[in-house]
Amino acid sequence: MSLTHRILPDEQGERLDRILARAWPELTRSRIQKLLTAGAITVDGRAARASDAPRAGALVEAHVPAVVPSALVPEDIPLDIVFEDEHLLVVNKPAGLVVHPGAGVKSGTLVHALLAHAPSVQGVGGVARPGLVHRLDKDTSGLLVVAKTDAAFQRLTKDLAKRAIQRRYLALVWGVPKAKEGRIEAALGRDPKDRKRIAVRPKGSSGAREAATRWRVVATLPQEAQKPRFALLCVSLETGRTHQIRVHLSHAGHPVVADATYGGGGKKALSLPPTDRRLAQQLISDLGRQALHAAELEFRHPITDGALSFTAPLPQDLARAFEALGLSTRLSCS
Repeated sequence: MSLTHRILPDEQGERLDRILARAWPELTRSRIQKLLTAGAITVDGRAARASDAPRAGALVEAHVPAVVPSALVPEDIPLDIVFEDEHLLVVNKPAGLVVHPGAGVKSGTLVHALLAHAPSVQGVGGVARPGLVHRLDKDTSGLLVVAKTDAAFQRLTKDLAKRAIQRRYLALVWGVPKAKEGRIEAALGRDPKDRKRIAVRPKGSSGAREAATRWRVVATLPQEAQKPRFALLCVSLETGRTHQIRVHLSHAGHPVVADATYGGGGKKALSLPPTDRRLAQQLISDLGRQALHAAELEFRHPITDGALSFTAPLPQDLARAFEALGLSTRLSCS
C-alpha cells in the first residue's frame, strides 16, 4: 500500500510523526514510527525521520508493506459478545480464560478466539496481541474492548492514555475500610524477590511506574453481622498497570478475597473466630479465584464518537458468594 501527503502551510515546522498521525489515521502511531525507522517514508524523495519538520508543500510518501501474517492459529472458542460493529467489539471474559499467549500459554486464549470470530483483528495493534486495547488477569472476569481496525485501535489507546475510558470493578475484600471511599497512589513494578509478582516500589526505582486506584465501599458483609468481616468495593482505575487493583488493595490492608498471590488466600481466615472462619474458608473454596469482576465500561465510540456504556452481570461464582453473605446480586458501581 502506498500513501502520500502534501505538507500544509499550517503544518510547516511541526514534527513529521505528529503530522502523519493525523494525515494517515488508518495507521497507528507505532506503525508510523516503525516505517520511519525502516526508511519507508520519504520527504521529497529523501528518507525521513520522526523529528523532521518539513516545509509547506513538501511531498511525503510511504510504502506500507502488508501486515506480517500472525503465527497464531484461530480457535473456535465461545465468546460472550456484549457489543459488536465493524470497528470494535466488547467481550465479557469469563474467569480462567487467558487474554493472550505468554510464558507457558500457547493456545486457548481470548486472542485465539478473536482471530476465529473476527479475522480482521489480525495485526491490529501488533501481531502478538491483535486488537487488545487493555487486558484482564486470567482469573478476573468481566468487560474488555477490542479494536477491529487500526483507526479504532489508535483512538481507543489514546483515550485510554487520557483516562477517557472508564473501567469500574467490583471487588470483595478482606476487612472493612475505615473510610467510605479513597484513593491509592503507589508506584508499581516487578517484585525484586519474585519476578512473577508485582509490588509497590519506591518512586523512581528501576521499572517502577506511577499508578492510582480509586475505591468506594458498596456494602459491608455479612450484611446482618454485628462485626462485618468483608467489604464489597467499587474500584476504578486511573492507570492500568499489571495486577494494579490486586496489589493496591493488598497494600492498603484489604486484599481481594481468594487472591492467594497477594495475601487474600486461606491464611487470612485463620485469624477469624470459628464461625466467621468457616464462612471465609467456604467462600475461598467455592470461588477458586480472586473475587474481582470488571463490571462496567464506558467510552466514546472511536469512529462515531457516540457514548457507549456496558454492564456485565455477576458470573455465577461471585453471585453465589454474595448470596452466601446475604447480599443481592443486583449490584452496580454507578
